[in-house]
Amino acid sequence: MTKDQLEAMTSATIPVVRKAADFIRSQAGTVSTEQIEAKALNSLVSYVDRSAEEILVEGLGAILPDATFLTEEDTVDNTDSSLVWIIDPLDGTTNFLHNLPFYSVSVALQSQGELVIGIVLEVTREELFYCWKGGGAFLNHQSIHVSSNRSFEEAVIATGFPYQDLNQLDAYINVFRSFVKNARGVRRLGSAALDLAFVAAGRFDGFYEFNLNPWDISAGGLLIKEAGGLVEGFYDTDGWETGNSIIGSSPTIFHRMKGIINEYMPQNF
Repeated sequence: MTKDQLEAMTSATIPVVRKAADFIRSQAGTVSTEQIEAKALNSLVSYVDRSAEEILVEGLGAILPDATFLTEEDTVDNTDSSLVWIIDPLDGTTNFLHNLPFYSVSVALQSQGELVIGIVLEVTREELFYCWKGGGAFLNHQSIHVSSNRSFEEAVIATGFPYQDLNQLDAYINVFRSFVKNARGVRRLGSAALDLAFVAAGRFDGFYEFNLNPWDISAGGLLIKEAGGLVEGFYDTDGWETGNSIIGSSPTIFHRMKGIINEYMPQNF
């Protein structure tokens, strides 16, 4: 697809994402304990996640009937195709269920194995981050760029903590400790999609995490790249698109971040 086609596709996708966000917003504070299900250790889901995903699948299916889906809640059969929507209907479910204000809708489009569209909508403040391949990145129609800060000591870094694979927690805490000691601050919001979008907008200087999924990071990772940043896995052989591990930051601090991670979490960790 050409850049003009991708821009038009992005414009067509945004109202679908807004519809899902509107539904989520309407349900905030109304979900009872009996309506919450534990999918796995520390992983919660409710009818809100599933209903929002159904809204996205229906709307996006109308835009690209030949595309398939990679989804978090499995409300649709996932099959192989050259066009794949990668969607997280509610990134930050725990925040949402506890009435904390950081949660988002994340939608990406992959074409021939390459990410070409990324949209992250922060639900409570209605901040819309979006991009298409080769077109730059935007927040509410204004162009955004990664941080121009050149000092790691002045950097604010975002991360998340593993909640299922706890075998590497000690090593991860060592990485966290090094960032706390050497950077200005470390933040943990609870939505990887938002963390990455905030890096793209220059609010955070960098983000790192491991043991994620493609729907957590696809849209946000593309946003960082289109905003002039770098995105890689922890190791040269580790593609970030899988979610196994990811570093996203401005070019000025990227290698310092990667060096610290590799020091405390060598490739055979």
